[in-house]
Order: sequence, then C-alpha cells, then structure tokens
Amino acid sequence: MFCFLPIIQSFLKPCPSIFFFFFILYSTCFTSTEAYDPLDPNGNITIKWDIKSWDPDGYLAVVTINNFQQYRHISAPGWSLGWTWAKKEVIWSMVGGQATEQGDCSKFKGNTPHCCKKDPTIVDLLPGTPYNQQISNCCKGGVLSSWAQDPINAVAAFQLSVGRAGTTNKTVKLPKNFTLKAPGPGYTCGPAKIVKPTQFITGDKRRVTQALMTWNVTCTYSQFLAQKTPTCCVSLSSFYNDTIVPCPTCSCGCQGTKSQSENCVDPDSPHLASVVSNLGKNSVTPLVQCTRHMCPIKVHWHIKLNYKEYWRVKVTVTNFNYRMNYSDWNLVIQHPNFDNLTKVFSFNYKSITPYGPINDTAMLWGIKFYNDFLMQAGPIGNVQSELLFRKDKSTFSFEKGWAFPTRIYFNGDNCVMPPPDAYPWLPNIGSRQEVSPLAVMMVSLVALVFYASA
Repeated sequence: MFCFLPIIQSFLKPCPSIFFFFFILYSTCFTSTEAYDPLDPNGNITIKWDIKSWDPDGYLAVVTINNFQQYRHISAPGWSLGWTWAKKEVIWSMVGGQATEQGDCSKFKGNTPHCCKKDPTIVDLLPGTPYNQQISNCCKGGVLSSWAQDPINAVAAFQLSVGRAGTTNKTVKLPKNFTLKAPGPGYTCGPAKIVKPTQFITGDKRRVTQALMTWNVTCTYSQFLAQKTPTCCVSLSSFYNDTIVPCPTCSCGCQGTKSQSENCVDPDSPHLASVVSNLGKNSVTPLVQCTRHMCPIKVHWHIKLNYKEYWRVKVTVTNFNYRMNYSDWNLVIQHPNFDNLTKVFSFNYKSITPYGPINDTAMLWGIKFYNDFLMQAGPIGNVQSELLFRKDKSTFSFEKGWAFPTRIYFNGDNCVMPPPDAYPWLPNIGSRQEVSPLAVMMVSLVALVFYASA
C-alpha cells in the first residue's frame, strides 16, 4: 500500500473528515509491514506441533521451535510460549519443558495433571536437567541461537501429553492465540495451520515414520513492539580528522526524564559497586551508565589506516548495561565496500545478501570461547575487531562519508546513527573556507580607496 501523506495535507483545513480518513489510512500503512525485515525477508520463528500417538483421552505431541532468523536470536532468560486451548484440554505431563503455573486442578482426583490452565505458558528447562526429563533439543534455558550463527542450537523442543482432547484428526481442535516472548514482547504469532505431517528418520536411517497430525504457527518480530525506544547507537571517527562524532544525544532516552534517571547509574559514583552487586543479571529492563545517549550498547566505527591498495577499520562494541551479559551477540553492518572485504581479524563473518548479487551487508559475531560473550558494563564490557578492505578504484572514496556504514544492527535491533552532516570530513574539504564574490569585491574596494587616499 502506498502512503501519500504530503498529498493529503492540502485537505486539512477545508475538510477535517477527509483528513481523519487519510489519517486512519496512513496509520494502517505500517501495520501490515511492521514485522517485515528487509535484510531478512524470510526470517521467522516457526512452531511445529507434531502428534506422535493417540492416548485414551487425547494425544502425545512434540512441539519444536525453529528460529529461522538469520541474525536475531533469543538470549537469557529465554523464550516463553503460550496459547489458549480450544476446548477443555489439560496437560497431563511434560518432558523437556514445563508450564509456569499449574492452575486449578481440584476437579481431578488421584492422578493430577501437570497444568489445567486454559491459557498455559511453557518455558524451557535449564541445562543439567536429569536425563529422564529431557528430549532432543531441550533444556537450554530458553536460549536460541540465530540461524546464521549456529543452526544446530537454533532449535528447541518439548513433549507434552494432552488430555480431554480429541483422539482423531477430525476431533482434535487446534489451540488459538499463540504468543511468544523472547524474553519480552516483540513477536506476533499467526493462527495455527494444518500442514503435511512431519516425517522422521530412524537412527539407523533405514526407516521413515511420520506424525499422525502436524500444524505450524509462524511468529515474526517487530522492534517497535519489542521496545518503544532504541537499544543501541553508533559513534564515528577517523585517522584523517580529530573529530569524534558521538552517538546522538538522547538516542535511547534522556537523563532528565524521571523514568530514565531511575534506570541509570553514574560510573563515578562511590556506591556503584553496591548498586551493581544487588542487581539481577539478564534482566529485561536495562540499568545503564548515565551518558548523553543513554543506550545499553554503543558501536564505534573508526577508520584506522589507509594503504595503497587497502584500508582498515576498527569496530568496537561497548556494553553500558549493568544488568545484561550479552551471549552470542552479533552485528549486522551495511556498507557498499563489503564486496571487497579481505580479512576479519577476531570476529566471525558471514555475508547476508537479501538483494541477490549485491553484497553490501555483513554479519559479524564473536569467536566461541574468545569474545562471543559481551560482559556487563565495566572495564571489560567491550569487544573489538578490525576489518581489512581492498580498494575498488571505481567506487572507493574517503569523501562525503562514504567510508562510514549506512546502517548497523546489534542483536537484530536497528541502532541510531549520527546525522550524515556530522560525519568526519577530509581536512581539505571540511576545513576549506569558501570565499564569496561579495567579500572579494569588498576587499578590492577597500584596497582601492586606501591606494587612492595614499
């Protein structure tokens, strides 16, 4: 849908009712695409529900959560999955997961169900769970890697025995109103849809079985739904200019507001240690250092060196959040020279090409057991690497901010960039003083008057 806001402005004064109509139309322009990611157009989280066998009053099912997003993962404290039962179903037992609440099971005598809630919420079990309570791909504490970083760990699963449900394909009713939190809001889930039954290959790979019934639920992410304010910002610098362009002021909030002042700490405060020690790690609500930008994460891009055939950049990610250690973090950076990237020194790298042959988007993440863990705010709360680019003579330039990225994402969230007119410029351009013709004429006139009087 196309939105022509400037065109309708001429209708504001003569016809308020028309303005109201177009305002509603304009507002709806974003609802259909708010979860669309142009860098990962096919990215989603798919929940697959496979019925493996029928029970006397229900069925046994395995629920699998697949993260098909290239660079957006789910970190601690992990995912939580909810739905509403279509009838009066109960969960008799679970393996590899658990319901957060049992609900009212007072009507049952003897064998008590695991959960009797109409709208249960399921969470993953923690690592170290006894083997008799595990199934394949469970028990990671709700953490899911992104598909590009670690596809093996981008899958979670649990098993549940459902009672008071149908016992055939025609009598089973699909659950409704699926919700996925990871760990906070941000995902919107569509309705369950019956699909072709999943096939399973036995361990010896000599036999194939299939589910009795399968349905899928697709969930997509929207940064706007996840949080109203950004979570990261970008600063810039270069070897050819002493100017360090900071993150824009109030990128993620302002210190003057009451809500922000309660969620920031002065790093020079004498009580900093006691405040930090009392914090619960991996909390959804950040507690950041009090800065001009007030962002939990800052990404700094520094143009470091210029060679004859190459040029070099240093990228630093700094954590200002005292409540979060970022495991399996990643960056997605857009720059027109990634097609000529020669070397990445201490990060993993993968090209993301959402636009076919155009290679201008790179995904970077830490090396396992080296810098894949971004510590909380403090002296060691940063990771850094350097990138070496080969110069393409047809496109390369240090002028007009070409050497700086056009967009940066941290853990899938869009970071606030400085305005283009603030980028560090080349000295012969940025410091050059333009002389107007009028000034030349005035100086010449004064010189003539002075010469004539002499």
